[in-house]
Amino acid sequence: MGSQAERVAVLGGRGMLGTDLCAALRASGRQVTVFDLPEFDITRVDHLEQALAGAEAVVNCAAYTNVDGAEAQRAVAEAVNAQAPGQLGQLAAARRVYVLHISTDFVFDGELDRPYREDDEPRPLSVYGATKLAGERALQASGCPGAVVRVQWTYGKAGANFVSKFLARAAATDELMMVEDQMGSPTWTRDVAGALCHLLDRRVEGLFHYAAAGYATRYEVAQAILALRGLSGKRLRPCRTADFPAAACRPLNSRFDCARIEALGVPPRPPWREALARFLAAI
Repeated sequence: MGSQAERVAVLGGRGMLGTDLCAALRASGRQVTVFDLPEFDITRVDHLEQALAGAEAVVNCAAYTNVDGAEAQRAVAEAVNAQAPGQLGQLAAARRVYVLHISTDFVFDGELDRPYREDDEPRPLSVYGATKLAGERALQASGCPGAVVRVQWTYGKAGANFVSKFLARAAATDELMMVEDQMGSPTWTRDVAGALCHLLDRRVEGLFHYAAAGYATRYEVAQAILALRGLSGKRLRPCRTADFPAAACRPLNSRFDCARIEALGVPPRPPWREALARFLAAI
């Protein structure tokens, strides 16, 4: 179990998840050092060595997350998402530093008719998904102590996300559309941060899925946002993912089975609608 005063390096600590995670880590009494752009480049070995110096644990929230952009910038996505985690793992293994690495539902193709378990075969549809999967495997092959946590449909105060983008669109127009054939669990990064702190406490190793409880379509989430914000004058129409071709394909089923991480005694996963209501009230 990690000490309450342990030194933790957070890579990508100014991003959406990183911001909430750093706050949670500091609240638990840990010493937190943030490493992020522009002064920190996860693809540089000397920068990784600097991040590991003096750290007892590292959480890697850094990633190339432009899903469509990755289709044209494969080399950049591979360097950040695939090669860097492998290098981080090798350096951490040599120092016996514990690593928590964040991954994504995009490692799956979304074709299953049930929630995905950790032992289901990944079949990414995009460059982004493929590079994130390669990063998972490179870290696991490095032999460093640590865990990979896949998250999905995250939203938070820092950074752009589905909730913030939809609210911006709702502020600009009364006519809205949202896909009704993508299903998952919108998940507040503050809740993810609580689960990650729990894993750090116990130095758990392995592969885990984490998301809010329950499932919804993107359309249902949009409906909930409008209702919770009292935007009854907006007109929301359902559509299909295929109606809006994009450079990268998205999995239609992003549902996670979270039984494995729940068995570790992480804080109870809140229902997605309850967490969304708390988030909207907080902002």
